[in-house]
Amino acid sequence: MFKTYTRPEFSYSRDTDQDAEDVVHHQVIVVGAGPSGMATAIGLAQQGIAVVLLDSSNTVSTGSRAVCYSQRSLDIADRLGIGQRLVEKGTSWSFGRTFFGDTEVDSFNLTDTDSRHPAFVNLQQYYLEEYLIDRIGELSAISLRWENRVVRIDHSNELTLLKIDTPEGSYQLSCDYLIAGDGANSFIRSESHQDFKGQIFHNRFLIADVVMETDKFPVERWLWFNPAFHDGQTALIQPQADNVWRIDFDIGWQADPAEERKPENVIARVEALLGGDVSFELEWASVYTFTCRRMDRFRKANLFFVGDAAHQVSPFSARGINSGFEDADNLVWKLRLVIDGLASDSLLDSYSDERCYAADRNMQLSTNATDFITPKAGQCRVFRDAVLDLAKDYDFARTLVNSGRLSEAVFIEESPLNTSDADHFDCDVLPGAPCADGPVLYQGKDTFLRSVLGISFTGLLFVDQEDEASRVVAQLDAQLAELAELAVPVKTYIIAPHGMELALPEGGKVIVDHRAVVRQRLDAKAGTFYLCRPDQLIAARMRRFDMPAVLAAHSRALGNYQEYEENDNG
Repeated sequence: MFKTYTRPEFSYSRDTDQDAEDVVHHQVIVVGAGPSGMATAIGLAQQGIAVVLLDSSNTVSTGSRAVCYSQRSLDIADRLGIGQRLVEKGTSWSFGRTFFGDTEVDSFNLTDTDSRHPAFVNLQQYYLEEYLIDRIGELSAISLRWENRVVRIDHSNELTLLKIDTPEGSYQLSCDYLIAGDGANSFIRSESHQDFKGQIFHNRFLIADVVMETDKFPVERWLWFNPAFHDGQTALIQPQADNVWRIDFDIGWQADPAEERKPENVIARVEALLGGDVSFELEWASVYTFTCRRMDRFRKANLFFVGDAAHQVSPFSARGINSGFEDADNLVWKLRLVIDGLASDSLLDSYSDERCYAADRNMQLSTNATDFITPKAGQCRVFRDAVLDLAKDYDFARTLVNSGRLSEAVFIEESPLNTSDADHFDCDVLPGAPCADGPVLYQGKDTFLRSVLGISFTGLLFVDQEDEASRVVAQLDAQLAELAELAVPVKTYIIAPHGMELALPEGGKVIVDHRAVVRQRLDAKAGTFYLCRPDQLIAARMRRFDMPAVLAAHSRALGNYQEYEENDNG
């Protein structure tokens, strides 16, 4: 079927658990070896937690599906151990164009040369899944079991009991924590009597992967409104790996999916877009319907939901697979700390609090984009077309053009784990936002800040003048060592300007911000301190290092936030 990719098949293998006389118990079981489930399993394994990963199939996904990975997801992929493979194989891009008819009316440029990764990398989902599977093969803490279909769950007592069908019959497992990453049609969600709430858009899109070598289109994302080649509807094209291009066509709610998927009909639409001078081969096609919906909560006792099992958004704003990666990144460190007895159970509640907040924001952004791209009511269509017509000549109208708002990242501003600012900062890397990136020197090598931070709590202490820096570091030596010796340690880095040499305090390291990019992005002055969580979100920031304030922020970020909320409500 595929001309550029051969789907691997993974053999079923009988596990010793199937030969046990009694039900075998595991601490954590993840159901679903899709991107979110595998990212969760890898993240837990890297935190030292053994995981059983069950999947009903024996291969990767069909077709390109999710193709666009954000800079945030690439950073997470780095920590999972597959980031570089994604970048090397995928197509990096940062520029997009919007057309009204045949006229370009808007564009965006997200180029950021001061971060490790490009704004976006496009890569077919089956490659991502293959790389995650390879990574799992390197981690002995993960038992990946193909053709293991969960057919019943029982939440009796404090444990979860699973019945699993295999080619050799059924067996049962129990676990302390069950994580559902089994997709939009989640069996676990259904069996748990959890429903999706939200909106199903009455529209359909045809997507097609075509293989072609052409210089007609640059490595950019192009979106057309009302093009002559597509009956005045909407179309989108963007590049992937292997000379595969992803093309989306708005075909309307009344379209017959089976008819639209026929190769001769897909090819006719593609030919109309490309023109008669570009040869291509059709590799895959499908029809999809937009949805923006989520569960009420992503946690039910010892059961957690990640990725499409928890929420769905329309694909235009590149928030589906990316938010699933962020779910995994958010959950794994919290679960590890609770399992190890280092944090209270309320920290696990914060997973649902934070990721429901993010899902709501993602759904709103995605809904806004979908309403603009495929307006339903007549007045909405008139407004949309008027904006596009004005955008040809007026800057104010270009700000109203919504081709996906891909650059609008979701900050978890209302997280209970955040410590509110007591000081003024002139930057938007506020508590709940990912830490800014920037080129730095660390241990004599060129790298980037987010590559240094790792998967633990970290502190960033900024210093300026060398004499002042030496004094500050000497004064804080004992306190920084104390932070490093906490039950949940905080590793503090001294962020120094170019050319400064410092004596390292116990438990600390020097990062040289040789181009002052990190300092500028974090609005950091001498004495500024940032506290970062293991998922590299900002937990707190302050203009002067204050040990009681840092310890309080650290405690709150560990889930001990009720006492602070009571004080805040005073």
